[in-house]
Amino acid sequence: MIDLPETLHVSRETQERLEAFVALLEKWNPRINLVSSRDIVSVWERHVVDSLQLAPLVAGQERFIDMGSGGGFPGVIVAIATGVAGTLIESDQRKAAFLREAARVTQAPIKVLAERIEQVDLVPAPVVTARALASLSKLLEWTAPLLEKQGKALFLKGQQADEELTEARRNWHMNVRIHRSITSHDGVILEVSNLERV
Repeated sequence: MIDLPETLHVSRETQERLEAFVALLEKWNPRINLVSSRDIVSVWERHVVDSLQLAPLVAGQERFIDMGSGGGFPGVIVAIATGVAGTLIESDQRKAAFLREAARVTQAPIKVLAERIEQVDLVPAPVVTARALASLSKLLEWTAPLLEKQGKALFLKGQQADEELTEARRNWHMNVRIHRSITSHDGVILEVSNLERV
């Protein structure tokens, strides 16, 4: 456990649920490699706090969809921190099983779909999230059918963000607000809205 940054302050109950999630992650990780073995020692700083940055941007929404949820980042963390209902899409059956167990243990309001993103049939949501999943162009392809017309997509990105934006704008019109990451000097959160194919 670590002291969370003041900007990401959570209640004691939420902190306890985050701790329960991390304990479960540490238990499952040797079997199904949810995060790399070198990352497990810094899971709070590298994964939990990074994911928590999305919480203020999701709070107050009716629901969200998280694509490629993997080890639960950011989907489980955002659901725990905000109480907003999340649909987590993860095609790996073992990781989906972990996510379902995480929902049970933490009582996070999430539903897990063990399907490929391209094949899900969901009612569009006001928010779509993703972290460490694919290029921005690919994320936008997957996001378009899942996002409400007036909704926003939140993508945690690294040092290639500017190049990926340039590439994506060849095929997409969109408004982009860039939030600087508090966990990485070259990391950003891309807040995408008014998404429309060129």
